[in-house]
Amino acid sequence: MKFSSQIKPISYLKSHTAEIVRELSEKREPLLITQNGEAKLVVMDVKSYEELEETLALLKILALGNREIEQGKFRDAEDVFAELDK
Repeated sequence: MKFSSQIKPISYLKSHTAEIVRELSEKREPLLITQNGEAKLVVMDVKSYEELEETLALLKILALGNREIEQGKFRDAEDVFAELDK
């Protein structure tokens, strides 16, 4: 994940919470929080989080579909349409 300049220590999060909330809502870029120089959390606005969750759900559906195709669990489109036409 790319964070550019959005990396702050946990002390910054504690002392600038309102400002961080405003910035995250406006910029919609995640903020990486460090503790003792190590990455510990990612903070993001709710809309970005919901979009991320939707994207992950779609990727899971695609992965399941690919797995079923690899296992031969599919029908030709022509067969499906022929059955629908009956």
